[in-house]
Amino acid sequence: MEQRWRTELTQLDVAVDDVPELNAEPHAEAEQGVDVVEDGRVPLARLIPAGVDRRGVPTRARIVLYRRPLEARAQDGIDLSDLVHDVLVEQVASYLGLDPDVVDGDS
Repeated sequence: MEQRWRTELTQLDVAVDDVPELNAEPHAEAEQGVDVVEDGRVPLARLIPAGVDRRGVPTRARIVLYRRPLEARAQDGIDLSDLVHDVLVEQVASYLGLDPDVVDGDS
């Protein structure tokens, strides 16, 4: 995926966090980005669009993968690898405004 979309992904960062911050404020969700929620429970990842932080500093778009929710959904290392791949494909597709099938060259 990285080789195929290298140019389009130059302004995108990928990060890993242990768990998501669950914000009770309804307007904060729109400001923070788009979640991937596999089963309606805890988000597995979040796409945070480029913008400006609280100090007025421009920020790059960022995909944040949540390690513990991903590990909790996976049955083993292979399943975890597949799940991370699928989540990244969904997030990159959302970032690029494309269908996940178009983004994933392995499909």
